[in-house]
Amino acid sequence: MTKVTKLSPVTSWNRVLNAARRTVGKPPLDKEPSNSWKAKMLLAEHSPIRLLEYEWTWEQVPQWVTVHFVRHHIGCEKFVHTQRPDRTGSQIPRGEHMQGELNEMDMTANAQEIMAISRVRLCNCASKETKEAWVLMLNELEKIDPILVSKCVPSCVYRGFCPELKCCGYAKTHQFKEAVEKYRKIE
Repeated sequence: MTKVTKLSPVTSWNRVLNAARRTVGKPPLDKEPSNSWKAKMLLAEHSPIRLLEYEWTWEQVPQWVTVHFVRHHIGCEKFVHTQRPDRTGSQIPRGEHMQGELNEMDMTANAQEIMAISRVRLCNCASKETKEAWVLMLNELEKIDPILVSKCVPSCVYRGFCPELKCCGYAKTHQFKEAVEKYRKIE
């Protein structure tokens, strides 16, 4: 079963605050910004949020699920355990490895990319296993940054409508309307 074995901040919200202050000619502060300010910055997607970074490790993740995460390329880096026999000492030729084999993967991403990945991987049209791996990561992230996780929503909630060619129907429910309202909150 896929699990997140490590998740930690690489940078702090203070870095985001000071970068935002720089853009309006204000001096840096040595403090954590308010939750309301964080929510506003995340919803606005102003450039300083790209300075907030996290890193994590997935273990026992199917190889084909790592391929889904490798597709994300802006504001993140991925490090997937190789299947090369010359590096791993495996007796299994590389071409005989199966997509469903379990693997390990480290990933680092900034706040904007974490939200962008969420839009794709939290969608009900996404692969069930990939969505589960992403939810595991978000559950761990919520322990240290609940404001960021509150802005990690599927694309339909972010946009206010379903952009998929084959809609799952969620955008026509009362729960969807509640999710949109919750997402847009800044308090």
